[in-house]
Amino acid sequence: MGGAAEKARFYLERAAPELREFEEKEIFTKEEIRSLVVKRSDYEHLILSPGTKPTDFLSYISWETSLDRLRAKRCARLKIRNSSSHASQARTFNIFERAVNKHPGSLQLWFAYLDFAASVKATKRWNRIATRAIRLHPSESSLWALAGRRAAKAGDMEKARAHYLRGCRFCTTEPDLWVDYARCEMEWLQKIEAKKAGKGVRKGVNPVEAIKDTETLQEGDVIEFDEEDSEDEDMDGELMLPDPDAEGADGKPKKKKVMTEEETRKIEQSPALSGAIPMAIFDIARKQQFFGARAAEMFVDMFAQFGGVSSQERIVGHVLGAMQELYPGHACTVSCWIRQPVVGVNALSVEFPKALREVLARLKKGLEETNDKKALVEKMVSWFDGVLAVEGLDEGIKMVLQHTKGSLEQQVAN
Repeated sequence: MGGAAEKARFYLERAAPELREFEEKEIFTKEEIRSLVVKRSDYEHLILSPGTKPTDFLSYISWETSLDRLRAKRCARLKIRNSSSHASQARTFNIFERAVNKHPGSLQLWFAYLDFAASVKATKRWNRIATRAIRLHPSESSLWALAGRRAAKAGDMEKARAHYLRGCRFCTTEPDLWVDYARCEMEWLQKIEAKKAGKGVRKGVNPVEAIKDTETLQEGDVIEFDEEDSEDEDMDGELMLPDPDAEGADGKPKKKKVMTEEETRKIEQSPALSGAIPMAIFDIARKQQFFGARAAEMFVDMFAQFGGVSSQERIVGHVLGAMQELYPGHACTVSCWIRQPVVGVNALSVEFPKALREVLARLKKGLEETNDKKALVEKMVSWFDGVLAVEGLDEGIKMVLQHTKGSLEQQVAN
């Protein structure tokens, strides 16, 4: 193809059938269509110019999506039912493809591409985009976390763990992915315990079987990393092999296997349900180059958010024990030790005042033992601010916290 002008004309001509539809169905006036063509031409020349930036593509995409929203609103008002967003979506996907091919190093473009694919529920395409992005940026923890969380949300924890474990092999300089992996496992434990308690389970259904049902693989929810995975294939025309476990020899769906009492008992007694996986993630993280008191504190802060998990106290105790062994006087360690009594305790519950009394007693001792009093005070003041921000907090507790906070700030000032 020739220069930028000829390329721009080529892409503009591909949008001509849609513009004719706009005119025939009177969705837009002739004057509006003319202005649309001019605007699209400007964008095409902009992104085809030599010095184009990722933001130029994103501006073009933003304009296209806003145009499609306007089309949808007008169709709803004019009661036009035979007009769809397929053409607009295909054009937006095409712009994204051109964008990531021209700027493969731009994470902003890859994340925007993934967000758009998710918004239009293009699951298979999302998986292919994620595969390409991860291949180009294997040390970007947020991409691995995004893939793992999407798999977990779809109910496929096995695939989610595979993404996280593979990502942790590459992301060994920052704790973010490791903490997110542990958070995903805690969310899974929370869901498991909710199912065991019968929440969200139909009457007469075995809770453990309901748990297993939540871990079914959804169609198109697989991200492949095989070498044979061609990036240049037509995404819409891809053939998918059937799942051999989903169908019997006669081609009909297999009947769901009913779990025996022994299998149910084994699942209920599994170490995974007592917090073994989050603790194992932390133990392996201890051997990584990023590990330190601050990284361990990130684990504690994350585990503290899951008050509904029965093994929370055990998990937090495990992490805190490692911190006291490795960094006994560090401000992060002492801060976590001081806040330990209120872990899992709701600030509005009747148990909170008693737990807070223990926190204040530990605070006095911690200030004497820490090797960085100023850093500890800053951490505790920040924690007090978080508790004070809770709506409906008892006035007496507020008074105590504000007084303690003022005393700490005064100690640092002196």
